[in-house]
Amino acid sequence: MSESEGCTDLLLFNPLLEALSNINNNTNNEYHNPYSRSLQLCLFFLLLTFLVSTLTQNYSQVDKLWSITPILYALLCITDTRTFIMAALVSIWGMRLTYNFYRRGGYKWPPWDGEEDYRWKLVQNGAFMDILRNRVVWIIFNFVFISGYQMLLLWLVATPSLVAYTMAAQQQQQLGTESPSPCGAVYSPYNVYGLDGIATILFLFFVGIEAIADKQQYTFQTEKYRKIHAKEELTGEYADGFCQSGLFGVLRKPNYAAEQSIWITYYLFSVAAMKDGEGSVWWNWSAIGWILLVALFYFSGNLTENITLEKYPIYRQYQRSVGCYVPFVVPFLWKLFGSKDDGDDSEGKLEEKKKK
Repeated sequence: MSESEGCTDLLLFNPLLEALSNINNNTNNEYHNPYSRSLQLCLFFLLLTFLVSTLTQNYSQVDKLWSITPILYALLCITDTRTFIMAALVSIWGMRLTYNFYRRGGYKWPPWDGEEDYRWKLVQNGAFMDILRNRVVWIIFNFVFISGYQMLLLWLVATPSLVAYTMAAQQQQQLGTESPSPCGAVYSPYNVYGLDGIATILFLFFVGIEAIADKQQYTFQTEKYRKIHAKEELTGEYADGFCQSGLFGVLRKPNYAAEQSIWITYYLFSVAAMKDGEGSVWWNWSAIGWILLVALFYFSGNLTENITLEKYPIYRQYQRSVGCYVPFVVPFLWKLFGSKDDGDDSEGKLEEKKKK
């Protein structure tokens, strides 16, 4: 291996090595080490969610913190213009998602109460693996996956902020501008580049897509249950039982697709930081976060699809005509450029096939 290759490998994993080596040590800023502090917070939230979920039998405790913990991790890393922008964007994402979870009944008093994700009961009853019916196995599963994996994942998706922090700190040290304050770097538009701008625009775009999708789903479910409680006749997609209009006519899970895209986009900030500090490096260890997030959505999405298909057999036809996370090219182009008459005629296709 050449010297340059060795330097590149070290560069990719140096922030991770620093995170592990500095957990119990102080950095140059004695009172501010975002690596150790963020990992300590992660461990605290992991143990908290495990204990609370075990005691209350409500296994959606991680969901209550899903939109909050990445904000804290990003705020700990603010040290220059780039990390400030990153923290601001994560805060926008988190506040919107927190509100959406609140209006769905996710937050109640006492704080460990609130709506539980229906999938956990199904998984606990053996929908995923029969062995999870065993109480001891379920407790282990709760600690390792529900609390452990998901809390670690929430730390990992925010680690591009740690990479950006590290590169900024190295630059400050090289330039001799190190400040006693964790926020002591020079805040200047010259500290950010084109890739930062692209990442910012894409991040906000996907947050907007996620917000629209959540709103459409919330409106649909609210109206569906209003009709059911009022004993009104259900027609169209209300009769089918699931939303197929708006963004749900393009993707089966547009909000989940947007969530994954948000964190893939967030990773671009770490790429910009690496390019800023060490030249063009398109891959670094913080990519682990979005990769594991995509894996989580792949498996949880399949579970949700199977549950929905069992509840609504007509959902099979919807699966064939609409992509899950990526649009089917031909139907998508038809929706964009097809005539309005054709679009109107297609709205009732699932209902017609169900009647047949």
